[in-house]
Amino acid sequence: MIGTFWSLVPPVVAICLALITKEVYSSLFIGILIGGLFYSGFSFAGTINHVFKDGFVGSLSDSYNVGILIFLVILGIMVALMNKAGGSAAFGEWAKKRIKSKKNAQIATIFLGIIVFIDDYFNCLTVGSVMRPITDRYKVSKEKLAYLIDSTAAPVCIIAPISSWAAAVTGFVEGEDGFQLFIKAIPYNFYALLTIFALFAIVISGVDFGPMKGFEALSSSSSSNELEEEKLPTAKGKVLDLVFPIISLIVFCVIGMIYTGGFFASGEDHRGFVAAFSGCDASVGLMYGSFGALILTLIVFVLRRVLSFKDCMSCIPDGFKAMVPAILILTLAWTLKSMTDSLGSKEFVSSFVQTYASGMLNFLPAIVFVIGAFLAFATGTSWGTFGILIPIVVAVFNGSDYNLMIISISACMAGAVCGDHCSPISDTTIMASAGAECVHVNHVNSQLPYALSVAGVSFICYLIAGLVKNPILPILFGMIVIAGFLFFLKKHQKAEA
Repeated sequence: MIGTFWSLVPPVVAICLALITKEVYSSLFIGILIGGLFYSGFSFAGTINHVFKDGFVGSLSDSYNVGILIFLVILGIMVALMNKAGGSAAFGEWAKKRIKSKKNAQIATIFLGIIVFIDDYFNCLTVGSVMRPITDRYKVSKEKLAYLIDSTAAPVCIIAPISSWAAAVTGFVEGEDGFQLFIKAIPYNFYALLTIFALFAIVISGVDFGPMKGFEALSSSSSSNELEEEKLPTAKGKVLDLVFPIISLIVFCVIGMIYTGGFFASGEDHRGFVAAFSGCDASVGLMYGSFGALILTLIVFVLRRVLSFKDCMSCIPDGFKAMVPAILILTLAWTLKSMTDSLGSKEFVSSFVQTYASGMLNFLPAIVFVIGAFLAFATGTSWGTFGILIPIVVAVFNGSDYNLMIISISACMAGAVCGDHCSPISDTTIMASAGAECVHVNHVNSQLPYALSVAGVSFICYLIAGLVKNPILPILFGMIVIAGFLFFLKKHQKAEA
């Protein structure tokens, strides 16, 4: 079963079970168990050993994963501090005077998501903690908020040159200038660009479809105002108590990332800002940065007497508790990925692409997009998909058609983001649910029709791009199709009403 199609069965089973049962923990564990059985040849002792020792222990002892978990816990503590200090509630009151409608609350969420482009985890939790009081006030469903957060996380990071995602992509392009390739691939990243366009179009038109329509109707009809009553500003709470920690996080995380990339090194080890960012260790950088921001926030809050030292310390377990569901799902998702890796999914996909796709060069961008989307959906990782597909794409072209290579690399990135966006075991999707305080399976179910609609249009765009080798015509086509679809849907919904 190793190195064959069977290597993708465990994650596919886990995803299908999660969507059917709406219960993610047991679904992921069953997928892990199947992976262990396949790997061990259905040996009981071998399965237990592989699942727990190689799987859970291996995932939780991985330095990159541990760094992400520490970053998550610190972010949870920061959010708890901002809420306890009254910063979130004060910002909600401030925004209430300036954001006057449900539509404006959603547009503000999109803009904030685009601004916070450094890292997708950071984006999900920051945007969620800042905008949740405002979207709740205007009865935007948690599912819609999670969709807005998720759609401005990975899709924005993958077209932002200064981001942890750009750093990951450039590291997978051997024998080429990875950063230059990344810049040239941005106009061809149709899924990311059309997702952002669709976000604005959906919010401005007020059209919702699929499960999201039901969640939005339920939220709008609710007369509950519990959140507003719960989060009234404290006497000392000010907007500064939210803005200062957020700005500190951004500044310190950037410093942490360029530090790990060698920006502050001396002599031959020194790198410029862009080179340091592209060569950084995102996990370590975010961990260092978030810890520095936490210490500074604690000092400022105590010195300003916003919170007592005892109150600040009580936020540590509160923040950790808030992140437990996300940490559990992430741990299970990482373990499932390790099962998939041990079954040789990389080797299977590599041989499949080189055997069946390399003969159709003009259609390769569309083929790579579909393979990337399926692989990221099944494994829950965009970065792993980059690592598998980008070297294959570079090898297939090998100097024969540079422009088509760029389009195909972009298709790989777009497909990976698309699959990541749809997958219930994706860490970014999990973070978006956590940021919006949304039931994870509800977020996945309600987002899926939106993501698949854009994916279908993107596939056609890559077919066109492979022939015309220019980004303008495909992207215009995609925008017109999405706008036309929403116009037709709105007209149809009005007729039904």
